[in-house]
Amino acid sequence: MKKVIIIAEIGVNHNGSISIAKKLIDAATDAKADFVKFQTFKAENIVSKSAKMAEYQKKNDLNENGFQYQMLKQLELSETELLDLKAYCDSKKIQFLSTAFDEISVDILSEIGIPFFKIPSGEITNLPLLRHIAQKGKPIVLSTGMSDLGEIKDALKVLTNEGISMDKISILHCNTEYPTPMRDVNLRAMLHIQSEFGVEIGYSDHTLGIEIPIAAVALGATIIEKHFTLDRKMKGPDHAASLEPNELKAMVEAIRNVELALSGDGIKTASPSEIKNKDIARKSIHVKNDIKAGLEIKATDLIMKRPGDGISPMEIDKVIGKRTIKNLFSDDQLAWEDLL
Repeated sequence: MKKVIIIAEIGVNHNGSISIAKKLIDAATDAKADFVKFQTFKAENIVSKSAKMAEYQKKNDLNENGFQYQMLKQLELSETELLDLKAYCDSKKIQFLSTAFDEISVDILSEIGIPFFKIPSGEITNLPLLRHIAQKGKPIVLSTGMSDLGEIKDALKVLTNEGISMDKISILHCNTEYPTPMRDVNLRAMLHIQSEFGVEIGYSDHTLGIEIPIAAVALGATIIEKHFTLDRKMKGPDHAASLEPNELKAMVEAIRNVELALSGDGIKTASPSEIKNKDIARKSIHVKNDIKAGLEIKATDLIMKRPGDGISPMEIDKVIGKRTIKNLFSDDQLAWEDLL
């Protein structure tokens, strides 16, 4: 199977601190994630000063003022800071990525050089931004929180009309609630997306814990995105619904194990590792009661016991009724040469 791309989403969990951002990069590197991802925006370009926070944001706001603008303004990363973070990622041999929320940020990230554009769920109906991203010509990963199939189809039409071929687009199933209640995950919707659009699928997760991303990989996800933080108790909009470093590491390890488990050819046969256990785990025909030479063997004279390197129990009907050529004793393993 195709190697699963694991995106460790820092987002805005750096709280505006480059020092914290680099510690998060260190943690993602230690966890062996493929990418770390930030968010790039200018607050004045993406939110009005009267826009209120979501409930989950209010609970964890840095200033507890109730408005998105003041919160986001503290969380902006400048182009210089982004370049610094990309260089740090390069030094750590982990790939740098950031999500753009406005057209200026798209241009900045294009200049910095990212391998693909990630379109966040909230921008799936932002026609000008979709066009601007598509015009860069890079592969696109589209997140679909809060959307339905019709909105996804509309977004894809915009992207393809601007010259992006469908084979350069991946779609992530997502639920935009932090944290997402398990009852609302609807993980099979990811398969519905794949069936409808024939694209690579993935999952951007906002549940608590690591089991749902692992399940998504088992269902066929080739991209997993998950928020993480140094400490869930930190102030900031996304910390409470994020993994801590040890959990991120456990998630990556589990996904890699699932990948290995799915890597076979799908043909049911004994694997190289288990063949050696056949004789140990299976049984063969043994003598239950002493049998004198020349007597006819009855079913009651036999018992199935380990090891399995003698006559298979599947052959018992061929054994019953035969006569022995020598005395056999209880617990002896029966052999064809013992029989007439």
